[in-house]
Amino acid sequence: MDDIYFMKEALKLAESSLMRGDEPFGAVLVKDGAIVFRGENKINTESDPTYHAETGLIRDFIKETKITDLSEYTLYTTCEPCFMCAGTMVWAKLGRLIYGASNDDLRNIRGKKGFPCSKTVFENSSHSPVVTAGVLREECVNILKNYFSKR
Repeated sequence: MDDIYFMKEALKLAESSLMRGDEPFGAVLVKDGAIVFRGENKINTESDPTYHAETGLIRDFIKETKITDLSEYTLYTTCEPCFMCAGTMVWAKLGRLIYGASNDDLRNIRGKKGFPCSKTVFENSSHSPVVTAGVLREECVNILKNYFSKR
C-alpha cells in the first residue's frame, strides 16, 4: 500500500460526500498499512458546521476506540486542513498528515483570500505531524473545482 492508494480512497469518500449533499472532502486514517477509519464531510447532513472530514473522522474514531494518541497513525485528506482540523490533529498527536490540494488551491478555486492554515497551526503548537503535501493534487483540485465552480 502507498500514498497514492490511500489518497484514492480519500477521493472516493469525497465523491460519496458530494453525492450525499455535502462538500467534497474525504479522509482516511491509516495504521500499519491498513485503513482503520474513514471520514467524509457531513456539514449539511449532520447540520454541524464542525463536521469536516478530518475533525469528524478523528472525533468518531476516538469516541469508538478510546484511543486518544494518534502518533502511530497517518491521516490522508483530499485538501489541506483548516485551522480547526489542524488543531484537532495537534490535540490528537497525529503522526503523519498527507494531503492533496493545498489551501492555496482552494483559495484560488473559490476566489478568496487564503492563509496557510495547517502550517500556521503546526508551527505554533507543541506537536506537529510529519506533513506531505500534493499527493494526487490534480485529482483533488478537480473535485473541488467542479463543486465550487457551481456555487
